[in-house]
Amino acid sequence: MEAQLLNVKGEKVGKLDLKEEIFGLKVSREFLHEFVTIYRANQRQGDANTKTRAEVSGSGKKPWKQKHTGRARAGSIRSPLWRHGGITWGPHSGKVRLEIPRKKAKAALAQALAARLADGGLIFVETLAIFDKQEAKTKIMAALLKTLGCTGRTTMLVVDAPDAKLAQASRNLPGVDLVLAADLNAYSVLRASKLVLTRPALEKLGAKWN
Repeated sequence: MEAQLLNVKGEKVGKLDLKEEIFGLKVSREFLHEFVTIYRANQRQGDANTKTRAEVSGSGKKPWKQKHTGRARAGSIRSPLWRHGGITWGPHSGKVRLEIPRKKAKAALAQALAARLADGGLIFVETLAIFDKQEAKTKIMAALLKTLGCTGRTTMLVVDAPDAKLAQASRNLPGVDLVLAADLNAYSVLRASKLVLTRPALEKLGAKWN
């Protein structure tokens, strides 16, 4: 399986051999949906907490006698029916983490990459290190993405190592994220409409399947 390799000017400079075990997999929508559901559940903070009638402050004494007052029966001022009373069936903290087996996460990533390749959302470039000899400018980065055809809502730049200047030039562009190949997962791949992978990032990504 081959793919076109571009330079920062959008010109074809060669071809890449893509691994069949990553980019040639058959995509299962059900499998990817399961992974994304678990991944998003694990991203929730899970710190919402309400107090029951046993936890709110207030006396436990019966407000008035049961009968002959002309008022409705009441057993406690902490009742959920009262103002400042407890909350019935409210959310409680205690996040439960759902585990994703490593093999499953790797298979989901491969299927997500295969899906993006199939719909033309993957762009392979020689390098994105364009700010070695010049100042990091958002305008230059925006022009580069336009040249590469990244005009969708979300674009993800995948590099092999941290690049401070590249991060500075892309951080103010809406819908543009910069991630390391080692941190890539199926959810981030599916979330982006365009993925720009450098050759070193692709090599580092392929090392996971060696």
